[in-house]
Amino acid sequence: MQLRYIGLLMACTMATTAFAQTTNTTAPTRRVRKLEPAEVNILGSYYSQDGNHSPVTGGIGTEQLTDVTPTIIVNVPLDTVTNLNISFGMDFYSSASTDNIDYNVSSASSSDLRTHLNLGISRRNSLTRSTRSLFLGGSTEYDYQSLSVGAGWAQESRDGNRELSLTGMIYYDSWTLIYPEELRKGAPWVNTNKRQSYNLSATLSQVINQKMQASLSADIVYQSGLLSTPFHRVYFREQEMAQVEQLPDQRLKYPVGLRVNYYVNDYVTTRFFYRFYSDNWGVTGNTIELETPIKFGPFFSFYPFYRFHTQTGANYFAPYKEHSLNQEFYTSDYDLSGFTSHKAGIGLRYSPLSGIAKFGLPFSKNKTSLKGIELRGANYWRSDGLKAFIISVDLNFTLPRR
Repeated sequence: MQLRYIGLLMACTMATTAFAQTTNTTAPTRRVRKLEPAEVNILGSYYSQDGNHSPVTGGIGTEQLTDVTPTIIVNVPLDTVTNLNISFGMDFYSSASTDNIDYNVSSASSSDLRTHLNLGISRRNSLTRSTRSLFLGGSTEYDYQSLSVGAGWAQESRDGNRELSLTGMIYYDSWTLIYPEELRKGAPWVNTNKRQSYNLSATLSQVINQKMQASLSADIVYQSGLLSTPFHRVYFREQEMAQVEQLPDQRLKYPVGLRVNYYVNDYVTTRFFYRFYSDNWGVTGNTIELETPIKFGPFFSFYPFYRFHTQTGANYFAPYKEHSLNQEFYTSDYDLSGFTSHKAGIGLRYSPLSGIAKFGLPFSKNKTSLKGIELRGANYWRSDGLKAFIISVDLNFTLPRR
């Protein structure tokens, strides 16, 4: 389904041990360091899109879709060197595009609920300045289930100005094969309902000077199994009846990215990101992102942002009724076409040092603090006519520990 997944980042904290000052006649006593408070982020977003190139109907027809996404992310320091990260969320969407799988208005495919849960635990070794992490996640919706496992390792330099991190993830996905209504009586169109993805990423971060930080990232992604979508139709020049989208059962992706943050002064910071993407299906892409946070006072800031993307089309893409029956692979999914896209928006952040508000929770004497609020809105449009709008909010809370 056409869903926007939320990416998960692990954050690790470093603590030191403090000792009480004692006289020569008293043995030193260790002071127990208070744990850092747990952090809770409650996120919500509303996404809406429309266009006229739905792959469900062969590259023509409505792409209308709305998606509401509530998510909770909890980061809990288990001790001074170990962090637990939990992310749980849901995607509730309605889609006029997927409703056309059955040609019945308001059929079962017109809306769906996706739920996802991700767990991560990281532990830092202060002596070697290294951090190790483990990840486990899963998601499910009515025709699709996914399980992911992974591990990460990060090494910080002695002066703390450089860090190298490596992360490996494996995804095991399974589809319920749902074909377009008129194509369900024929022989099976695909020979598997499984997909495996193997991701290896490396990031080198460097503090260049007091005002500039940069990071270089590289990924290798290998996918095998069912890489087409069973309910995508493709129409051919030689016949009226559609067939089911067919794509190779292997794909290799290798993006490379560069990120640079520059501190201009106490009020302005610039953030620049560039990514080059290529794969063995013939898609080559270039992406540039710019973001400029501007502060008004110590606690309030807003940041305009802009993203430009351009890509070439996959070898197997052609519009409606422009494929030939002698082709082995074919798709009319405009996500695999050549296009340019733009995304522009603005974000607002309010985060006072003492927090916005404090309130009690049931069964607890400790006060919970609302530390900050962030609101983002953006418009997205691309050269094939697809347009989208998204608005999101992030509420940041801290939960004091005993």
